[in-house]
Amino acid sequence: MVRTIVVVEHAPAFRRLIVRNLEARGHTVRHAGSTAAAGDTMLRQPPDQLILDINLPDGSGWDVLRKLQLHEVELPTIIISASRISPSLLDEFRPMAYLPKPFDLDALLEFVRDDS
Repeated sequence: MVRTIVVVEHAPAFRRLIVRNLEARGHTVRHAGSTAAAGDTMLRQPPDQLILDINLPDGSGWDVLRKLQLHEVELPTIIISASRISPSLLDEFRPMAYLPKPFDLDALLEFVRDDS
């Protein structure tokens, strides 16, 4: 089963690396580098899973999650961030995983669901 995953990461090179690895594993991947692009792409066609950077050029990943909540869109989310994340935000949004940067790419790929 091909899964659709949205990757929201502000660093283009890192975003391409994640996208390439997911596509090589047979996933359909859409990607964005900003909160505006992320919210629009996910509301038009919600993916099966979200990989979300918190520090984005036009806001934060939390803004993306709040927008999804307003539209009652719930997605399994993997948070990736170079910033420390407060336990209260993790409790509020309940991501399936949180990976502080830098992390091993294999660690991220282990959290990507494969229901095939």
